[in-house]
Amino acid sequence: MSAVKRIGVLTGGGDCPGLNAVIRAVVKTAVNRYDLEVMGINDGFEGLIQGWIRPLTPADVVGILPRGGTILGTTNRANPFQYPWPDEHGIIKPRDCTDVILANLERYGIEALIVIGGDGSLKVAKELADRGVKVIGVPKTIDNDLNATDVTFGFDTAVSTATDALDKLHTTAESHHRVMVLEVMGRYAGWIALHAGIAGGADVILIPEIPYDLASVCAKIFSRAEQGKKFSLVVVAEGARPKDGEMVVAEYTDDTFDPIKLGGIGKKVADDIARECAVETRSLVLGHLQRGGSPSAFDRILATRFGAHAVKLVVEGKFNRMVCLNTPVVTSVDLAEAVREMKAVDPNSDLVFAARSVGISFGD
Repeated sequence: MSAVKRIGVLTGGGDCPGLNAVIRAVVKTAVNRYDLEVMGINDGFEGLIQGWIRPLTPADVVGILPRGGTILGTTNRANPFQYPWPDEHGIIKPRDCTDVILANLERYGIEALIVIGGDGSLKVAKELADRGVKVIGVPKTIDNDLNATDVTFGFDTAVSTATDALDKLHTTAESHHRVMVLEVMGRYAGWIALHAGIAGGADVILIPEIPYDLASVCAKIFSRAEQGKKFSLVVVAEGARPKDGEMVVAEYTDDTFDPIKLGGIGKKVADDIARECAVETRSLVLGHLQRGGSPSAFDRILATRFGAHAVKLVVEGKFNRMVCLNTPVVTSVDLAEAVREMKAVDPNSDLVFAARSVGISFGD
């Protein structure tokens, strides 16, 4: 059993529904069940470097279960191993701030660290673990692209938001006899597009794992028109790309976790369809709506299970691991295994088979 008496918790990377539910579960489990103290670290790893750290008690987490976002704040632009830091001449240069982090952990008496984040944050957590920090990871991402867990919290809510958007687009597309193209998040994985596309009755789903041919997309639209269906719904994952083509990059950033910001494929697909099919087409980028709002019941429950299990691992002295869902149980895996590879959609999966079976085209 671990002799840890005080733990720290932070949220890193992009926000998503369910973060507050994890924080709540960590605090309540640590304090009420195991008599531990909890320190909240504001604004992710930047707060760990800057010392933006405060106590968290059960009173601090009252009422946050249904709230989106994170009461601790977050950032995806603070890589602690390449953190902007003034040198002896006052010139800002990237610096490895491991020593600063270790000093702050000691200063605030934090003996173990729970990191709630996606692949970028968990890779940092693994690196900190390799440098002697006792770490537990909690998988967070709407993209659902972490390989070591069946599902991440936040994904279900994001899919529900995208599905609701498709339901609304369906009626306006049908009324105006248009093709409506919805671009959703997911980075290099097509999970949101696939799930929302099936749930929302899309006619075409374009995902990174299945490069598309515009001619096939148009063939689906023409086929529907011949059946008297003068509208179509197309869902496009932000990382989708045409055969022999590239992903559309919105901008290159200074984010050392992920320097490429995807975006724009929805408009490209809409413009291409309008030109090749001679049909009125509109596009919508759902964007950060997918990250916001109150978490679904599923995400609240999963986040609570993850938070409670993370504290249990601390008490049992099982560090340098990430909690995960291995349906139906919550368990854990080694952090190295957790961040080893991205979880992509299998083009031969039963989910893709089901989509094809009900007439959905993947443009291939």
